[in-house]
Amino acid sequence: MNYPIIDMHCDLLSYLEYVKGAHPFFEKIGCNLNALKAGNVKLQVMAIYTGTETGSADTGLKESEIFKQLLKDEADKLYLVKDISTLNAAINSDKIGAVVSIENASGFCEEDEPIENAFKKLNKIISNVERVLYISFTHHGENRFGGGNYTKAGLKDDGRKLLDHMHGKKIALDLSHTSDALAYGQLEHIEKYKLDIPLIASHSNFRAMFDHPRNLPDDLAKEIIKRKGIIGLNFLRAFLNNDDPNVFYEHVLHGIKIGGENTMCFGADYFYASEPDPTRIPYYHKDKEDASCYPVLLKNLEGKVAAGFLEKMSHKNVIDFINRIWI
Repeated sequence: MNYPIIDMHCDLLSYLEYVKGAHPFFEKIGCNLNALKAGNVKLQVMAIYTGTETGSADTGLKESEIFKQLLKDEADKLYLVKDISTLNAAINSDKIGAVVSIENASGFCEEDEPIENAFKKLNKIISNVERVLYISFTHHGENRFGGGNYTKAGLKDDGRKLLDHMHGKKIALDLSHTSDALAYGQLEHIEKYKLDIPLIASHSNFRAMFDHPRNLPDDLAKEIIKRKGIIGLNFLRAFLNNDDPNVFYEHVLHGIKIGGENTMCFGADYFYASEPDPTRIPYYHKDKEDASCYPVLLKNLEGKVAAGFLEKMSHKNVIDFINRIWI
């Protein structure tokens, strides 16, 4: 069966921002529009990403404008998803649904400006794109909000203020790039103040299957499962297993084992590096090089999982999640 696909994370917007002469059909980025179409992707979450650096907030705003223009330029191929009705329409459309996320809160706040500016700039981004599905506070490093996955830093005071601001706004908190200390700090603050913030990991795998700081320890994965969030499995070789492409299926089975049947989905993390890191090339195993691969991955899971799971992983878990948080 050719299931509709929802993918929770790609970096098409930052590619269009950072790479001179970039265009959305460039075959060397795995989430190019042709590959998304070939993979039957019906909703692609497009991240606004910037590093923590001077000018990051300007870059974040620019990527929101790129998204807005992309929808106009490719109106025959893309469909804005901003509420439950447009989500349902996208799933049944010939077009690719698109919604924005924010990967690294530095994309709407410089390190040295008043925190109140962050909320104004976030509102401007939301005005441009009409909906933000989730926010991750950090990327790999540390910023004013907390520590990224390659650090030991936890939740900072500005991170607490950002959590308070997110309360009740129907924007999910993404744990994919947190340090463990930041994730635990965020959970503690949410619990202490009874904040209404959905919890996800948009593009993460399981540390029990491959020991890497970008992967979720089981206790955090189980917390997402308990809170009826979602976990999007990442395709990057460095996070799955450098040598064996079939470990992807072991990550899926581990997620089911710890109770995540209604939680797992795809979060492929397709990006383009104009200055590739030679130690990580190739970034993806050959069977996961671009978004056309989803049907084959699902086909290979047949017989390994319970009836109905492929429908859940391909799209239903995300649809159910969005229906819960956008009502």
